Amino acid sequence: CSYSRIIIVLKNRIYVYSFPNNPVKLFEFDTRDNPKGLCDLCPSLEKQLLVFPGHKCGSLQLVDLSNTKPGTSSAPFTINAHQSEIACVALNQPGSVAASASRKGTLIRLFDTTTRDKLVELRRGTDPATLYCINFSHDSSFLCASSDKGTVHIFALKDTKLNRRSALARVGKVGPVIGQYVDSQWSLASFTVPAECACICAFGKNTSKNVNSVIGERNRAGGDVSFLLD
Repeated sequence: CSYSRIIIVLKNRIYVYSFPNNPVKLFEFDTRDNPKGLCDLCPSLEKQLLVFPGHKCGSLQLVDLSNTKPGTSSAPFTINAHQSEIACVALNQPGSVAASASRKGTLIRLFDTTTRDKLVELRRGTDPATLYCINFSHDSSFLCASSDKGTVHIFALKDTKLNRRSALARVGKVGPVIGQYVDSQWSLASFTVPAECACICAFGKNTSKNVNSVIGERNRAGGDVSFLLD
């Protein structure tokens, strides 16, 4: 939901309605099987970008609602993001970057929504996991991700030197398979949460303490966990 649109996601279809006064259906999109209702809508008033799983396995489809007339169809704007099914997707506040992860759950890839170029590849881990959530900080400086491994990972996006790298990165040229592992960036920090319940992570602001971002998590018992980024 945004200030002027509300999105309804079904298994194979997405509806876009005007909001909040006297909602009217504006758009309707057919999708690949999407049982989790994956989609994200850019909150920016200037760019009403909608992203959801594309028809091709592992792809993302983007639609700029501000440049699409209601009742008309437009050419799909597709990004081939992964080889397996999409499991998680998110847009930053300006709608300039899309982040996604597949059901394998080892990598998070970021793409420029205008050029469709891959910007960076972030590695959550080496073993498969189910990602629950991906979120950008308000200024797109950081990204957080939670999974069924009971961890929340934080990645730096503006100053990527803060992210950890594999020790093999200092070796030099390696084979194509190992090279993909070496080129990935690992989280700069992480913290644990109860693994038995799904965790939703997000960023907030705490100006009174001059803290750039705060990550919060609410578990089944109603408790909060926070992580401060100075």
